[in-house]
Amino acid sequence: MATAFSSDGEAALRRELRAAVAAAPRGDLDGFYEMGRAAAFVRDGGFRKVALQFPDELLADAVEVAARMEAATGAEMYVLGDTTYGSCCVDEVAAEHVDAEAVLHYGPACLSPCRKLPVLHIFGQQPLDVGRCTEAFRELYPEQQSRVVVLSDVVYAHAMGELEQQLCPEYPNIIFSRLVCGDPPGPAVPGEERKFGRQFLVEAAGGLQDYAMFYVGAEGLALTSFMLTWNRCPFSSFNPITGCGRHETLNVNRALMRRLYLVERARDAGVVGILVGTLGVAGYLTVLQHLRELLCQAGKRSYTLAVGKPNPAKLANFLEVDIFVLVACAQNSLLDSSDFYRPVVTPYELELACNPAREWTGNYLTDFRDLLPGACAHVELPPAVPAVEAVPDVSLITGKMRATHLCDPPTSQLPPSTTLACRDQTQVLAEISPAASFLESRSWRGLEQKLGQTPVSKAVQGRRGIAIAYEDEGCEQ
Repeated sequence: MATAFSSDGEAALRRELRAAVAAAPRGDLDGFYEMGRAAAFVRDGGFRKVALQFPDELLADAVEVAARMEAATGAEMYVLGDTTYGSCCVDEVAAEHVDAEAVLHYGPACLSPCRKLPVLHIFGQQPLDVGRCTEAFRELYPEQQSRVVVLSDVVYAHAMGELEQQLCPEYPNIIFSRLVCGDPPGPAVPGEERKFGRQFLVEAAGGLQDYAMFYVGAEGLALTSFMLTWNRCPFSSFNPITGCGRHETLNVNRALMRRLYLVERARDAGVVGILVGTLGVAGYLTVLQHLRELLCQAGKRSYTLAVGKPNPAKLANFLEVDIFVLVACAQNSLLDSSDFYRPVVTPYELELACNPAREWTGNYLTDFRDLLPGACAHVELPPAVPAVEAVPDVSLITGKMRATHLCDPPTSQLPPSTTLACRDQTQVLAEISPAASFLESRSWRGLEQKLGQTPVSKAVQGRRGIAIAYEDEGCEQ
């Protein structure tokens, strides 16, 4: 863990930088990037400024793709050099810097709905050996009456129609999911699943738990999110890169136990840092306010932090925070925080810790929009309980007593200079963390111009040498 916070820089000096290799065949840029569909989207929308967002592995093709798009549409194309957060999310903030009217998002995507700009997703048609995938499916599911839902990574979605033609005549109970960019119109019908930009209809009487899941794609965050969300379904996968199919041996229960342990850590926390992990997913401002209100009523201090892409070194600057909650898209919210100084949980895990009305049902939620009022999994907070009537319990980690009730927010600011203060009218003493008070007073504004306020002075020669021994230090002594 020590190398996560400090190093001697040897790894950076020895690292070799190679030019990115484009995933598209050099002679098939038009097909791989679907130039015709993208040009029609720009022309039909009448857009004059368009932002092109590429992941790192496709940046080698960005200049040529932008030139061809400008020639085909006459619009100005701007390549986004870096994304504010994950490359799977549409970076509307970077697009607004150039006043873009639309975004062409290339490569893998989480398909989270955006708030402002029109978006066209170009996933990139990665090759898939449909024949080998069909053989792997038959080996994994020899019983032709098997109930199976087929999911795929977005880069292989173009080949799912051909795979469906191969398997449907043999397997009458197979279901293929469809990609949905943005929120699907209309309410969901009974038995319909809408998650992660996928949509499919389950017709079995027992529901989705009577089905197995077959995933076409490499191991990664998408597969992990699927397995945690649909943890009652057995999973298998086919990796198009290796050409191998397998039953997924990831111990989901063990992964869930790790996540539930983090829920217990969140119950013990007194200071919570809310990490802003997206600025483009619709509803992120609403869930930020929801988490603040939840933490306030749970008697915890909260601080909203915007640090870009979180890493151990950045979050180690906030030693006063006991635990972080990451507001991000469904794929990026499951952050592995084993190398972090403090744990990082999801909004759903924080709800399990702070909302007494929410109970663990076995269904794991990674999309924070499901927690908002009006959503399918929203649970109202129970009425506040006075502190004197709260029933304390024992922490499973520290063994100390704690109160897990919802309390009324304090009516006045607590004095920052005292250690003990009255929380409410019942004269209950509450301990104020000095660390939390210190964090509350911290702020950084960066450079301020202050035009006309700073007096002008002549430049003078400064100290010479290195910090360990300036040239004039001997004279001063």
